[in-house]
Amino acid sequence: MFIQAADLRKSLKYDPFKAIIAPRPIGWISTISKNGVPNLAPYSFFNAVGSDPNMLGFTSSGIKHTLTNCQDTGEFVFNLVSADLVDAMNLTSAAIASDHNEFEFAKIGHTPSALVKPPRVANTPAAIECKVTSIQRLKDLSGSDTNSWFVIGQVVGLYIAQGFVTSDNRFDTEKANITSRCGYMDYMRAGELFQLERPEI
Repeated sequence: MFIQAADLRKSLKYDPFKAIIAPRPIGWISTISKNGVPNLAPYSFFNAVGSDPNMLGFTSSGIKHTLTNCQDTGEFVFNLVSADLVDAMNLTSAAIASDHNEFEFAKIGHTPSALVKPPRVANTPAAIECKVTSIQRLKDLSGSDTNSWFVIGQVVGLYIAQGFVTSDNRFDTEKANITSRCGYMDYMRAGELFQLERPEI
């Protein structure tokens, strides 16, 4: 089966794009408004985008509180979603007013970050503090503006909870029990971890 993008909705009831590009890390992003109101929201289109220096990026479909806060303050925090935080993460996807605190709405504890103003989730296994380097409105093939904005932040600090560093000084990915996003309403729990050494030629 081959389907042109323009014909997807005619051929399939549900767009398979997000299900094929899966699993994806959940960008659980905390920000703070210029008036000091904390915000917390999950983003499906999120990932590391560079390592020299370390950078993260996420896409906002539409102008949402997280995007506005990043534009106004230039800072955000990525909070890792472990299996025990999935229900809380899902609650923060609700559309509530900008003057409401998602941490309070979802009954999630928060704690101050070290180098940026947005707080982090208190019991996340890891959090990454970022300062915004660019915000780009994405364009389509015709050069027209889309309804998506790509936010890139440079990592300025990294928090790892006690007990999540292995004896050989690595982040304990397996213990963190990371949950990832798939297509439709699907999520994936952390699976079996294995290693592959790069071939030497």
